[in-house]
Amino acid sequence: MQPPSNEVPPQEFSRRVVEGFQVTPFWHQGFIRDDGSTDYAQTVKTARWEYSTRPIYGWGDVGAKQKATAGWLAAFPVFEPHWQICMASGLSTGWIEWDGERYEFENAPSYSEKNWGAAFPRRWFWVQCNVFDGANGDVSLTAAGGLRQLPGLSETYENAALVGVHYRGIFYEFVPWNGVVNWEIAPWGYWHLSAENETHVVEIEATTKDEGTTLRAPTTETGLAPACKDTCYGDLKLQLWERTSDGSKGKLILEATSNLAAVEVGGGPWFNTWKGKTAAPEILARALRTPVDVDKIFGAVPFFKPPGL
Repeated sequence: MQPPSNEVPPQEFSRRVVEGFQVTPFWHQGFIRDDGSTDYAQTVKTARWEYSTRPIYGWGDVGAKQKATAGWLAAFPVFEPHWQICMASGLSTGWIEWDGERYEFENAPSYSEKNWGAAFPRRWFWVQCNVFDGANGDVSLTAAGGLRQLPGLSETYENAALVGVHYRGIFYEFVPWNGVVNWEIAPWGYWHLSAENETHVVEIEATTKDEGTTLRAPTTETGLAPACKDTCYGDLKLQLWERTSDGSKGKLILEATSNLAAVEVGGGPWFNTWKGKTAAPEILARALRTPVDVDKIFGAVPFFKPPGL
């Protein structure tokens, strides 16, 4: 039987698909098995799942047009990899069978993003959390940074990073084209970021004693390889302030903690703590702050639309 080429009803998917998955903003279903190649981590022979999702936050203010995670320039084949946070926070209901043992859940916190292109950055870090104590309202945090290669024949790299906070329906964005992002990341166990834009200041500190799980990631040299490590048992503290006219911290808007933060490091080499800072040159920052409707552009010339968009 021919596998489906687009989304099909759950019952039809189960009947027609021997192994694989289908994903939409509201439905996730699949079945995969270990082929014996995962010799670098403990795993199980099979995994099967079906669950629905109710999105809470995308990547922008609730009810407004959502933003490109890395700015409108990311729609063009300039930087690798391409990255879009599709749903910063949501609630999922359904089940997962892990080696035949079923785990059922209702309104479990969820997150989804899309990566595409040739490879991940030379090295990177990632922090994500949407389960917090001490907050009055839905909170979601995503922070990430990487050492990425610039286009061209020479091997030239630059630091890139961002912090995004959703709180009470408002999106607080900290990116190189609207401010400054600083970080200090250990090879494992410690993540600290501080960032500011014209109106707000944010600070994040995460730690973990968990040894983490090795995962495969796309690399330039060896393709999909065990190149990163993460855990969902991070201890995290998030603070968000209004920024005063002199640039200092003003009113504290949000202070929340979690012991269920997802934290990750990848690539390398990671010989010691990575301290970095990123801010875009003013000309580039102005260009990226200019509203550009990428969908409209590629709608007029669809043959120029890059794969993955």
